[in-house]
Amino acid sequence: MAIQDIYPTALRLLGRPVLVVGGGPVAERRAKGLLDAGAKVTVVAPVATENLRGLADSGLLTWEPREYRTEDLDGVWFVQTATGTSAVDAQVAADAEAQRLWCVNASDHEASAAWTPAVAVVDDVKIAINAGGDPRRAMALRNAVATALETGDLPLRRHRKPGLPSSAGSVALIGGGPGDSGLITVRGRRLLGQADVVVADRLGPRELLKELAPDVRVIEVGKTPGHHPVPQLEINRILVEEALKGNRVVRLKGGDPYVLGRGGEEAEFCRRNGVEVEVVSGVTSAISVPAAAGIPVTHRGLAKGFSVVTGHEELSEVPARPDHTVVLLMGVAQLRESAAALAGSGLPLDTPVGIVENGYLPDQRVTIGTLGTIADQADAVGVANPAVIVIGDVVRVSPFAPQHFKTADYSTITPNRPRVRTN
Repeated sequence: MAIQDIYPTALRLLGRPVLVVGGGPVAERRAKGLLDAGAKVTVVAPVATENLRGLADSGLLTWEPREYRTEDLDGVWFVQTATGTSAVDAQVAADAEAQRLWCVNASDHEASAAWTPAVAVVDDVKIAINAGGDPRRAMALRNAVATALETGDLPLRRHRKPGLPSSAGSVALIGGGPGDSGLITVRGRRLLGQADVVVADRLGPRELLKELAPDVRVIEVGKTPGHHPVPQLEINRILVEEALKGNRVVRLKGGDPYVLGRGGEEAEFCRRNGVEVEVVSGVTSAISVPAAAGIPVTHRGLAKGFSVVTGHEELSEVPARPDHTVVLLMGVAQLRESAAALAGSGLPLDTPVGIVENGYLPDQRVTIGTLGTIADQADAVGVANPAVIVIGDVVRVSPFAPQHFKTADYSTITPNRPRVRTN
């Protein structure tokens, strides 16, 4: 039998009787697969594995503890023989052929009337691969295809919606990370590949939008500081409206949906309106963007904790110590006020401060100074959003920090994709 002789198809065995001849590990695997397909399985074998006996004891299949007889084929739709004895398997296959029953012969794939492919299930897609009678080759190919589907490298999106009255759409709130397309999670990439509609932020991984199918609708709702062309209530309404049309909706956000991203409001609104919603955490810019400049938010001997805030009003509530890292998001416009607030709380003016603009992107820029100088430095070089501001002794670890900030312990730290240094 050659691979060209195969006519690929799928059998719907739900509720139909099938026969497995043999009680060893191969027969056990095939019986489990047939049970997963909903078949009524009978196993004929003098001896069966412990798992097969357990399935029989629980009533999931019928086990006949005896040798095979030709009449065992009466009334069945499909046969799997895997006794481990070539002569017995050949007899079962010959009897099945005489009764025009499809039979998989595990002892002789060349003579087998049917082959069992290597199978994997991803979402509601079942992958079945035959590889010329080479099961290990088939499994390797199956695993590769399944991985590509799971990671979004192959399209998993439906083009024909299920014809069920209850087939409502759904919403996935996906944190896309700080903007680099390689920093989205595997789950997020997979759901993005299944989307019918993408509601996109300005700071998400924009390159991934170019990979979407032409008929996927992209709705832009990106905001900039002080400019919200699509109000949050309208974004909420769009998510629910599109999902109720039966679409798979992805809300592609920068960073993490639940870290100062209003994802909680969007999820609550969807659930309140009867829409299924999934939240996929992302790599938050509060941690990842400082790391892009070689700045850890905690570091042994320098900082044991950190706070993430968005404005100078909250700064009075965070510890004003160089050994407690403060991360400011969306803080460029109020940088001078924030520095003054921290100084007023007792943070020394020589505390190191780092600003990372466009983290992980080709135009990333790093500006490093102190609490007393950073506002003037930022004005001088034109620091602009998107930017993350890090305040505390951990900035000393950055390879961009001036030499007098460093000690011998930190002089060999390697940066994570540095781009530009500005003093």
